[in-house]
Formats: sequence, C-alpha cells, structure tokens
Amino acid sequence: MKRIFLIVLDSFGIGAMEDAASYGDIDVNTLRSVSASPFFHVPNLRELGLFDIEGVTVGEPMGDGKHKAAIARAREASKGKDTTIGHWEIAGVYSPSPLPTYPEGFPEEVLEPFRQQTGRGVLCNKPYSGTEVIRDYGKEHLRTGDLIVYTSADSVFQIAAHEELVPVEQLYEYCETARGILRGRHSVGRVIARPFTGEEGNFVRTPRRHDFSMEPPAVTMLDQLKEAGRDVIAVGKIRDIFAGRGITEAVPTGGNEEGIQRILEYLDKDFEGLCFVNLVDFDMLYGHRRDVDGYAKALSYFDEKLPEITGKLREEDILMITADHGCDPAYTATTDHTREYTPFLMYSPCRETVPPKNLGTFDSFARIGAAVLQYFGIAP
Repeated sequence: MKRIFLIVLDSFGIGAMEDAASYGDIDVNTLRSVSASPFFHVPNLRELGLFDIEGVTVGEPMGDGKHKAAIARAREASKGKDTTIGHWEIAGVYSPSPLPTYPEGFPEEVLEPFRQQTGRGVLCNKPYSGTEVIRDYGKEHLRTGDLIVYTSADSVFQIAAHEELVPVEQLYEYCETARGILRGRHSVGRVIARPFTGEEGNFVRTPRRHDFSMEPPAVTMLDQLKEAGRDVIAVGKIRDIFAGRGITEAVPTGGNEEGIQRILEYLDKDFEGLCFVNLVDFDMLYGHRRDVDGYAKALSYFDEKLPEITGKLREEDILMITADHGCDPAYTATTDHTREYTPFLMYSPCRETVPPKNLGTFDSFARIGAAVLQYFGIAP
C-alpha cells in the first residue's frame, strides 16, 4: 500500500530567483533571514539535507552522501509568487501570467454589481490587515450593514462581516456572488469569507473562514490520482486552493499545530494515495507580519515534530517537504510574498524507494507532482 505525505511549508523560500527584481524583490531569502534568529534550530531538516541544497549558503551541510533525503532546489516556472499559483504548479499547472492584485482597491466595474446583487454597501476597499480592518471598520459595519471588503498583497477579495448582523451562511452566499462577478481579467485566486464577532474594541475573527477559489484551468495531479482510484486527502487549505477538485477527503485546520497533528493521525490510517498538507502559519502569521523570530519558532517546532512523523512512516511511504513561494520576514520593502526558489526534500525509510541524492535544481515545481504520479504508475 503506497502512501505519499506531501507537506507544503507555506512561504518557506530559500533564496531569490534570477527574476526576483522584476517582482520588486531585491536580495530576498526567507531561509537566510529566519536562520539569523536565536530561535532557529532545525537539526532534523539538516539531517534530511536542507543545508546541502544547491544555492543554500546558511547552516552546516551534512556533506555529499551523508544527508538522508533526495534533495533539490525548485524554480517556479509560472509568472507569480502567490499560494494559488505555487500549489497549482506543484500539481502540474503552469500559469503564464500572475493572478490580478488590487493595491488601489477594486474598481467600480466589480463593486457596482456586487452592491446590486447583495443589496449592501461596501466599506474599506483597499489592502488591509485582517485584524486591523475589523478594528477600524467594525463599528461602521454594524451601524450601516455595509460589508467590509478588502484585499491584500495576494490575489484575494475578502469580505468581513459580524456574525450577529450577517449569518455565516449568508456571508458565504455573498462570497459566491463575488466569485461569479470576479471573472475574466478580474479572476482573483480566492474570494474569502472573514466572519467576526465581539463588540467595538474587542472584535475577533472566528474560525468559520471559508475560501472560494478559482478552479485550476487544467488537469492537475489531484485529478489524475482521483481518476485512477487513489485517495487524495487534503489537510489545511489544500481543498480551498483547488476548489475541492480532485480531492476525496478534506480536513480543515486552525494552524500548523493542528495540521501536524492531522499528519500524525493519517500516518496511522490505511489508505493508498496522497496526503497533501499545507502548513499556513509560516506565511500568514509570520512572513506577512515580518516576524523573524515567530517564523523561526514555527519552523523549529515543525523540525521538533519531524522524528515523530518519520518514525511513523511505513516501508513504502514517501515524505515530501517543499514550499509554494517565499515570504521573507526580514524584507521590509513590502509585506508581500517574495519570488524565491523553494526546497524539495524527499525521504523514505527504504533507501531503495528513495535513494538519498542531490538532484540539483528543478526547472519547475511541477517536477514534484510528476514524481508523485510516477510513484503510483500514472503518466503525468
């Protein structure tokens, strides 16, 4: 019974790509920045070969033939640096242009039909922190009934609403409305419901967030696995990223700690196929918020749990660890993602299944999805 556990450390880049400057990213390197923190301690990732990957200049390498995993540096072929495009490329879909972003807010050709179809006005309409936007606009939202619409550096249309004023199911309907409007050149990667509760001065977001994603524009690794009768288990926001397509089972999580717990639980279950995991806190809580120490602590926690993960792997199991883009927490020119190479570490308890070797630099994240399919005897 073959199983692959593919874990995406969301935003864990390992150095600027050659075209990073054209994305506004100068000398960015998430791994380098995080490694400078006194809280950075990743002995188990080191043993797998993190510091032996081509282009990595921090940490102490294990040396040729001494690391436990097959390792590579992955180059993003798609034109973008966001979560959706990164995951799609891992699954085999090339994106020739970035998804649209709205640093000046959404135009009237989007907002006017949204107002008409929801029967509600719009507040904010600009890039904003999710916690700050409810602090600054929550009172006006409750007074007027207008929806808080905002974006970020990502390709997202976010709608925040108080659960006592706008029931969650109604908020989801408003998101479906926005998803129907945001097409063509305004096809954002995700429309996100952001419900909150509380009173003025103490508004808090609830865990009932829901993403309404654009469907991948082509066949993905997940589609092929499902069609071939394999299990495709989505942990974290994987289901949202792929709009539920190609997935046989999905488990949402509240953050890294819960995501890692779900991995450990699935390691004890019988299935044949892929367990695809996104650990979002690196990006959401620490990368975008430019929190170097927080990022380092989160990475060290993952490393601390690695022996428990690898210890549960069966003889035919494969563990893959990678990322979808960078988000250098020390880069202060922007709070956006950063255009970086990502790491690829592939390990199995059976050295014949995955011989430890240095694979150099992949020309695309899609090499990862291809490797998954080939292990199950499916032509990518």
